[in-house]
Amino acid sequence: MGVGACPYPAAVTTSTPSPLRNRVGQVFVPVRDMSAAAAWYAALLGLPTPTTSHEDRICDLPTEGEVGLALDAHDPGFTADGPPRFFWWVDDLGAVRAHLDALGVERVGDVTDIGSVAFLQFRDPDGNLLMACERR
Repeated sequence: MGVGACPYPAAVTTSTPSPLRNRVGQVFVPVRDMSAAAAWYAALLGLPTPTTSHEDRICDLPTEGEVGLALDAHDPGFTADGPPRFFWWVDDLGAVRAHLDALGVERVGDVTDIGSVAFLQFRDPDGNLLMACERR
């Protein structure tokens, strides 16, 4: 396969049905220390400390909307490199920056405006890159 060649099959046309629904149900964030991660995410999101399940390896965080957010401690050897795991929509990135700073959260850069959205990236205690986005 040449440089820049796509390893995936040719694009599927819309006339080909799929058994997969184009709808995300749950996002899993890997963590090493479940109790510390649950407390950190609760403080970040203004939630009461959530309960865990699956022998303290899963923590479902309450979310607005249909997509769930779960902390997952099944693989403590994970690496946190790569792009942001996901992002939250926000109304005021300045307020988010102040909130992160008040919590002592590691920010990665400052607010970046790319035209249609602006974003702010930060890390959780396990090094996962997270992001907040504001529509412009």
